[in-house]
Amino acid sequence: MATTPQFPDEQTRDGEFKRQEDAFRGWVTADGRSGYPAAPDRYHLYVSWACPWAHRTIIVRKLKRLEHVIGMTVVDPLRDERGWAFHDGPGHSRDPINGFQFLSEAYRATDPGYRGRVTVPVLWDIDTRRIVSNSDDDIMRMFNTEFNAYAEAGVDLYPEGLQKDIDEMNRFLYESVNDGVYRAGFATSQRVYERAVRRLFEALDALDARLHNRRFLFGGRSVESDWRLFVTLVRFDAVYHGHFKCNVRRILDYPSLFGYLRDLYQQPGIAETVNFDHIKRHYYMTHDHINPTRIVPLGPVQDLTAPHGRERL
Repeated sequence: MATTPQFPDEQTRDGEFKRQEDAFRGWVTADGRSGYPAAPDRYHLYVSWACPWAHRTIIVRKLKRLEHVIGMTVVDPLRDERGWAFHDGPGHSRDPINGFQFLSEAYRATDPGYRGRVTVPVLWDIDTRRIVSNSDDDIMRMFNTEFNAYAEAGVDLYPEGLQKDIDEMNRFLYESVNDGVYRAGFATSQRVYERAVRRLFEALDALDARLHNRRFLFGGRSVESDWRLFVTLVRFDAVYHGHFKCNVRRILDYPSLFGYLRDLYQQPGIAETVNFDHIKRHYYMTHDHINPTRIVPLGPVQDLTAPHGRERL
C-alpha cells in the first residue's frame, strides 16, 4: 500500500524526511552594519507555542529579558493546507502588527516568488516590512548578543570559551535528537524509521550518561545547547513517544534526563513558555497523515514541578 508523506516536497524516494533549508538569513546587529540595527520596538517575533524550533527563540527572548524590546505574536496551533494562521483564541491571537491572516503573507511580502513551506519562527522588521530571518539558529544568536544594550547582558548562552564545543554538541543534538524525532515520525518506510529511532535512543542513552554527574551539558550553567535539547525533551513523552512512534523508552524512564528536564523547566520564566495544550493539539490534529482520526490523547501524567535534586551536581 502506498503511503503519502506529511510534507511531500521534503521526502526522499526511500522514505526519509529531509527538512528544507531556512530561506531568510538576514542579521540584526548592534551597530547596524547589516542594515538591521538593534533597536526597541523595531522587530516582531511570530511563533507557535507548539513548534520546538520557535520555542527555542521564545526561551532566549525570555532569558535575555527582551519582552519589552521585541514583541511577539502566537499563531493558531491548528494548521491546515493554508498554513499557520492568526486567530483569536486561548494562547494565540490575531496579528496586531500587519493584520496578516496567514503567516504566508509575511513570506510573500518578503519574496513574492517564495514556494517553500511556511515555518515559524519569523523575525519581522516593522520598518522595512519584511522578514529578517526564519532561522531559529540565527534568531537565538541575535537575541543572545546583538540586543545587549536593551537586554540582560549578564546572560550569555554562547560563551566564547565554549563556542566550538557548543557548535559540536548542537550538530549532534540536531541530527540525532531534535530532527531525529521527525525523521522517525515522518518516515514512510520501516527501514528508515528504525534507523532514525535507533540513532535517537543511542543519543538519549549517551546524554543520560553525560548528565549523571553534571547538572547541565557543560557543567554548572545552562548554555544554548541545553535549551536546544530542552524543547525536544519537554515534548517527548507527550507527543514524540506515541505520535512519532519513538516508544523504546520515555524520558520519564531516564533518571538523569528526567531530572535535567525538570531542572530546566523550573528555571525562572521557563514554565510559562511551555503550552501543552497547543503542543498536543498541533501535533495530533495537524499531522493527519499520521493521525487521521485527529484524536488528542489525554495523557501522559508527568510532574515537571517535582524536586529534581540536581543542585548538588
